[in-house]
Amino acid sequence: MPSRSSVTDATSDRIVSAATAEFARHGIAGARVERIAKAARTSKERVYAYFRSKEALYRFVAGRELAAMAEAVPLDPTDLPDYAGRMHDHAIRHPDRHRLMMWGQLELPAGEAPSDDPVQEALRRKIEQVGEAQRAGHLDASWEPEDILVFVSQLALSWAGQTDLVPAGKERDDFLAARRSAIVAAVQRLFPAAA
Repeated sequence: MPSRSSVTDATSDRIVSAATAEFARHGIAGARVERIAKAARTSKERVYAYFRSKEALYRFVAGRELAAMAEAVPLDPTDLPDYAGRMHDHAIRHPDRHRLMMWGQLELPAGEAPSDDPVQEALRRKIEQVGEAQRAGHLDASWEPEDILVFVSQLALSWAGQTDLVPAGKERDDFLAARRSAIVAAVQRLFPAAA
């Protein structure tokens, strides 16, 4: 898979942009390289010249999206309630990004990610951060760091995938603000912010 820095020309930028939209809309199995190539104004062969497979292209796109999310919502393991609230806000503002990441969880074979997979690497770094916060006494050490990260993430993103339950119009903002408060309160009970 090309590194992020090696894929920088205009054609590859168009491919990545088209692939991001295609994967968010259709998932990995439903995405079509032909549609990606057409939207990127290039050929299918050119797409494969940059990315060896549709899965490799998805992993690259998912890594970029995860990096953008990590930059927008940095993990602070000493204040997980605030982190959960910010993560909720980001997922609500960027539903395509959230949906794109969910497709990977649903469709990619478990345990078959390459060793340099950016999503897996990002998760490893976050687990390390949580473990360091536990060792420093900021978080309850009786929990596994993986459990803390998964529980907080699932609570934070719980309403991002429930679009059919979110009212439309002017009620939407009040409804989502109340959901955000509930998420922050739940994470505070499980993993209180460090004093």
